[in-house]
Parts: sequence; C-alpha cells; structure tokens
Amino acid sequence: MARIEGILIKIIIIQFIFLFLSQLFFHQLDVLPQLHVLTKYEGVNGDAFTEILQTFKGKR
Repeated sequence: MARIEGILIKIIIIQFIFLFLSQLFFHQLDVLPQLHVLTKYEGVNGDAFTEILQTFKGKR
C-alpha cells in the first residue's frame, strides 16, 4: 500500500509541475495571443464588478 501511495504522490507532484509550467508558458510568455484575446472576450480576465440578481425567491 505504501508503494502505491508513493507513486500517487509522485504523479500529483509531476502534474502540478506541468500545470504550473503550462500556465507560465501560455499566459506569461504570451505564446498564443489568440488565447489572451479570448480570455478578455469571455470576461474572465477583468476586475469588473457586476451586481448579482436574485432570481429565486424562497417561500418562508
């Protein structure tokens, strides 16, 4: 069981390293400018605050 846990921990660490490097590669080095434009278009890159509307009113 300890051997499987060790393998899983190594896989998790490798996945984290690849995630970090891919984020650095795509966002900081501006490798794909289309991706940067897409994130601005989708609105996930801005700090704009929008008012939240309450759509469901519960009966109490």
